[in-house]
Amino acid sequence: MRIALLTYSTRPRGGVVHTLALAEALAARGHDVDVWSLARGEDAGFFRPVDPAVRVCLVPLPDVPDEGVGPRILRSIAALGAAFAVEAPRRGYDVVHAQDCISANAVPDCVRTIHHLDVFTTPELAACHERAIVRPRAHVCVSAAVADEVRAGWGIETTVIPNGIDGARFAAAGSDAAGRAAWAQRLGRYVLAVGGIEPRKGSEHLVGAMALVQRREPGLRLVVAGGETLFDYRDYRARVLDRAAELGVVPELLGPVPDEQLPGLVAQASAFAFPSVKEGFGMAAMEALAAGVPVVMRDLPVLREVFDGSVAFAHDEAELACGLLDAARAPDGRRVEAGRTLAARHTWQRAAAAHERFYATL
Repeated sequence: MRIALLTYSTRPRGGVVHTLALAEALAARGHDVDVWSLARGEDAGFFRPVDPAVRVCLVPLPDVPDEGVGPRILRSIAALGAAFAVEAPRRGYDVVHAQDCISANAVPDCVRTIHHLDVFTTPELAACHERAIVRPRAHVCVSAAVADEVRAGWGIETTVIPNGIDGARFAAAGSDAAGRAAWAQRLGRYVLAVGGIEPRKGSEHLVGAMALVQRREPGLRLVVAGGETLFDYRDYRARVLDRAAELGVVPELLGPVPDEQLPGLVAQASAFAFPSVKEGFGMAAMEALAAGVPVVMRDLPVLREVFDGSVAFAHDEAELACGLLDAARAPDGRRVEAGRTLAARHTWQRAAAAHERFYATL
């Protein structure tokens, strides 16, 4: 098949990671795959090298000073849509598959993966979100819980295809003493969260939990990696950091970590915190399980669906703190092994085969 996968950014974010890995796995199965993306600002390529078997099509999106989120979203849709409309007829795609709201608006007659559902108050974003659900010709969800939300909210039936991860890479990092030692020397003992500081990631709750943790384990630090986003979370970030200062928590904010260094950072963590209030699957947590790191996460239906039996669940800050302390002091060996086994099942090869079967029905 000739397949176009579309994403909104070249920078490290869950949907972008998904798009590249799925494209490479489909290409390995013999398909002709193009990945389309906006290249914001000075970006000249994706955050990591892409298999040469995949054709990369980047659409420049220059920065506009002081541009609001709504206008930037509309400009992104227009730029990606215009470029795709010119090139797509020449390529003769059998499948056009959008991975997010922006790309689904840019190519409305598409297949759409709904990774998770959001609630927006900005009018342009709310309208973008709605169109990206109702206009596509077919839908994929990465978990049954998200599929249930789509069915309940819009009456749309979807196909569930769970995410994959590059489990072997994170498993190998657990045995890479040199790679882990560099992070240990820099950070000491730490609880890791990946995804930056933003409302959906439950960052404020994590800070509260870490204040309780550090009363009993003062040497256990909070490290936050990632945070690449199109949205403006400055007010929320300021509120979280103000609360951290009040509680005496000093988080180490790494920002986006180079892709080749991420597995070592994850593998060295004493515990992995995943207090998200909204998720579609939880790839970062699955990567931590592959590395043999104990994970403590918020008790959400979608996370129960994906992770039950392999992680510790928490309902509030106190439970999150207890879970993180237990994980850092004495990890549950059976749970860690269950996590490794679970992560090993979620391969991109398996996900690509499921997509191939789905595409054949269209």
